[in-house]
Amino acid sequence: MITQKQKTTIIFAVPALLLATAFFANLLLKDWNWSIFDFIVAAVILFGTAFFINLVVFSNKTFITKVLISLVILMIVCLVWIELAVGIFGSFLAGS
Repeated sequence: MITQKQKTTIIFAVPALLLATAFFANLLLKDWNWSIFDFIVAAVILFGTAFFINLVVFSNKTFITKVLISLVILMIVCLVWIELAVGIFGSFLAGS
């Protein structure tokens, strides 16, 4: 059985591993060119998502409700990430 502390550790380890991967890719690949601002924005988005997913996981909802809320959170994060990267909606936050 996985304890609450282990679940929280796993949830917050995912964004840390993603940021570490991005950091090493930025060091090793010449086409990967992130500034410190890019890493800060990515950290806020990823750890913010982990925080909200953690809240959902430990809520008193049914399993299906937790899954659906988590999927909605992940869809919103994906749309924001894509908008920041390439600007699919053409907002003032659009990248490239």
